This record gives sequence, structure tokens and C-alpha cells, in this order.
Amino acid sequence: QVQLVESGGGSVQSGGSLRLSCAASGYMYQCMGWFRQAPGKEREEVAHIYGDGRTRYADSVKARFTISRDGAKNALYLQMNSLKPEDTAMYYCAARSPNCWSSYSIWGQGTQVTVSS
Repeated sequence: QVQLVESGGGSVQSGGSLRLSCAASGYMYQCMGWFRQAPGKEREEVAHIYGDGRTRYADSVKARFTISRDGAKNALYLQMNSLKPEDTAMYYCAARSPNCWSSYSIWGQGTQVTVSS
């Protein structure tokens, strides 16, 4: 069973940056995404990367967040710039398995991001 482990969360002031990492043990899935969930809110997808490198973003993070991957390291990243208090949430990486037409079925445990004003 492939495991996903997130890291890189923390507390920053508004306007700051953080880089989240997601380490995949043993296998790198082609289609992966970053999600977030704030207290009392539904979980939302903030960024997705396809096997061919194409990306898509939620409108709320476009031009501020960048998703990328390093296949050699089996790692997924989320560079977050110009952070806002409303970006405060638990962030999760996830993979569509067994292929890109499947649902997100592999999840990490999450890393907390807190942005103060």
C-alpha cells in the first residue's frame, strides 16, 4: 500500500510563503492533488497535476499557488505564496488510484497551515 506523507506546514503571517511536500512511498501516481479543509467547511481541491504535467487550480489560489512534482524523488509539492488568513486549513495530498479516471483513494494525514493577519 502506497503511503502519502505531507510536511512543510506551519504558521506564517499574511503575505508569507510556505512550501508543502508530499512524499509517496514506493510509487508515484500520475494524477495527484492538494486539498484543504478548514474548520466547519467542506474539503476543497486547491490544485491538481496530471501525468503529462498539466495543472489546474481553484480560483481562490490561482496565481498564488503552484503544484509540481519530482518523479525521481516520488514527491509532490505545493508552493504557496501571498498567503492569506483564509488559506488557513489542514492541507492534504491525495492520489487518484489505480489510474487518472479513478477517484482520489490514497490520502495523506495532512499538514496544518495557519496564516495570521
